[in-house]
Amino acid sequence: MRNGEIFFFYTKNGPTSHSSVSADAPQKDGEDPASDPASSLFNHWGRDLGPESRRAALKKFRYYGYNGYLSDRISLTRPIPDLRPDGCRNISYSSDLPQLSVIFIFVNEALSVLLRSVHTLVQRTPAHLLKEVILVDDHSSSQELKEHLQTFVDETNGQHGPGFLKVVRHEKQEGLIRSRVSGWRAASAPVVALAEPILQRIKEDRTRVVSPSFDNIKYDTFEIEEYPLSAQGFDWELWCRYLNPPKSWWTQRNHTAPIRSPALIGCFVVDRKYFEEIGLLDEGMEIYGGENVELGIRVWQCGGSVEVLPCSRIAHIERAHKPYTENLTAHVRRNALRVAEHSGIDIGDISERKALRSRLKCRPFSWFLSNIYPELRSYGNTVAYGVLKNSLRDDLCLDQGPDTDNVPIMYLCHGMTPQQNVYYTSSQQLHLGVLSPTIDDDDNKCLVDGGSIQNNESQRCLELVESGQSEFTFQLVIQDCTGQKWTITNILTVLPQ
Repeated sequence: MRNGEIFFFYTKNGPTSHSSVSADAPQKDGEDPASDPASSLFNHWGRDLGPESRRAALKKFRYYGYNGYLSDRISLTRPIPDLRPDGCRNISYSSDLPQLSVIFIFVNEALSVLLRSVHTLVQRTPAHLLKEVILVDDHSSSQELKEHLQTFVDETNGQHGPGFLKVVRHEKQEGLIRSRVSGWRAASAPVVALAEPILQRIKEDRTRVVSPSFDNIKYDTFEIEEYPLSAQGFDWELWCRYLNPPKSWWTQRNHTAPIRSPALIGCFVVDRKYFEEIGLLDEGMEIYGGENVELGIRVWQCGGSVEVLPCSRIAHIERAHKPYTENLTAHVRRNALRVAEHSGIDIGDISERKALRSRLKCRPFSWFLSNIYPELRSYGNTVAYGVLKNSLRDDLCLDQGPDTDNVPIMYLCHGMTPQQNVYYTSSQQLHLGVLSPTIDDDDNKCLVDGGSIQNNESQRCLELVESGQSEFTFQLVIQDCTGQKWTITNILTVLPQ
């Protein structure tokens, strides 16, 4: 693949907890779209649109999380900048590379985005390498994704041959994870996904799972924004994140060289049979999130490797809001806990996944941390974590407080992230904040050291006192101990007295 505008999308229309706007919120007659919280859509585009056009654009923005109105007006053949490192243009590839199947997953996607993606893929991939394109429709309700898409499929197959463009339609919504597996089952080429440079890497070693480098298509203007070359990792919530390439890559002074990567962010290329041997994706996960991280970890642990290739670039839309489901966070958290084999909640049956790892003679996670992802900050000395409450007021919880301040507060308990990330360590330190994912990050706040939240040097305690100036009449102070007790939700070992 030279440079392309290929997407792996999974969308669901409707309101989303990640946005202050609802896709189906009614608009009052005469209401100015610029007064809507989503009016950021018009910050860099659409100033010359009339009121009706602005309303139409805003409606599509709420629905898709990107400027579907503008996408419908952009040519399928628009020019795309070549953002590859300079050395990539001089590389030649084997003449006997394996063919590939490319899989797109969608549900209620903007038809213009889907068609432009497929068109770009077909136009920018050597014809002898591209065996088929598979479109997995995860139970869309949009009529244009049925009638108009089928017309496009028929026309494309008329040009390239029967079966070149296939459509797999789910009878119920399965989610991104199972949809990817559906695409794999429909594929027939030796390699599943895309890219000529990546095909060369997989031809040399079929146990490589390779990701292209990513660029961004701005959700409001559809302009392509270059992203720096990165590896792909994750934090302790198993949420994927970009990483600075390792020092070993920089010392090569070759920006075309593959970047060793601990995990995968989303789009990846894999030998079809090896993907089956390694266990596909975990279909016990639900809807969205965590499956790519789990796959990357499993590939490394079980004898394969993961890398990002600078000479293959893909631009994708980073939406203004994620329209997957109202309860996306719950699915992501459950999937992460399933990867961690966490007990105490329903993560489904994992016996088959454990048997797979045993059969493949996979290495332990500790090996992965030491040898593949040493940049991930270790928290092996945590003895308790969760939500921290004081005996004086059990309706108040320790809270991170405003992002602009470094002072924790007591706030009405709500169970969200700012109150869940309290950690007590075996070195008698109490931290508040999301665990810093890598050794070059440090976002959490150290509160105080001591047994019952008592400072060892001053012998004073962290306690609550009434305050007429406080919103909830109580505030945190360090004072002479009065016997107040603190409780934390999860204890991993016996705490020191």
